Amino acid sequence: MSSGVVAPKTQEEIESIRKSSLLVGKTLAEVANHIREGITTLELDSIAEEFIRDNGAEPSFKGYSGFKHSLCISINEEIVHGIPGPRVILSGDIVSVDCGVFMDGFHGDSAYTFPIGEVNEEKLKLLRVTKTSLYRGIEKARSGNRIGDLSNAIQSFAESHGYGVVRELVGHGIGRRLHEKPEVPNYGKKGSGPVMRTGMTIAIEPMINQGTRQVIQLKDGWTVVTSDRKISAHFEHTVVIGEENAEILSSFKEIEIAISKNKNITEIIETLI
Repeated sequence: MSSGVVAPKTQEEIESIRKSSLLVGKTLAEVANHIREGITTLELDSIAEEFIRDNGAEPSFKGYSGFKHSLCISINEEIVHGIPGPRVILSGDIVSVDCGVFMDGFHGDSAYTFPIGEVNEEKLKLLRVTKTSLYRGIEKARSGNRIGDLSNAIQSFAESHGYGVVRELVGHGIGRRLHEKPEVPNYGKKGSGPVMRTGMTIAIEPMINQGTRQVIQLKDGWTVVTSDRKISAHFEHTVVIGEENAEILSSFKEIEIAISKNKNITEIIETLI
């Protein structure tokens, strides 16, 4: 993928991306309703696909470069692109669920990491820092700033807590295609990269490791894990660039309502200031 920038979206296109993105949030909330110790990742994938199709949309990930499922479900040391299957979720796991939806010609993309059952404070801190780093990046996503301003905000916050910031995997533009220009790294220098313009739509998705930033791709061709096998967390929003600030098109609201009602999930509490 080159570092160029696609044309800004029209207001009508933005509303279509918002519609898809909000359905992603609702799908992740449906996952949050069911996720628990003892359920398999394939069961969660089936729940999500049925929900997406029942709402008149298609899973963005299914069939993408040969991927056979609707969700990427990555557990503990798995960073992203975990393949749903017979693996059973256990108490103490942290489970990243990444979802994309295609509806009326446009994609939405979002991810949330769930702490299941008895999760220690060390793991919860990683989740809070990763989630907060997402919002630190969003704060810099405004017209006239460069992608590097956003990337640096994520990197500096995560690294200030001693965590590793993944470099091989990045956020991206989004619209009629799931992955558009520009790339949106989670590391970088202030003042570098493409200039952000009003109407650009991008997916920002910090992937933060408890230990080293180094990664390994497994032989399945998809799953990416930390090289030291320490845990990783992942949160993602789809946003549109504005003159003064970014507007978040996806939503965690319904996810977090579902979390508050599911005793199998440990609440992350609030993001860090």
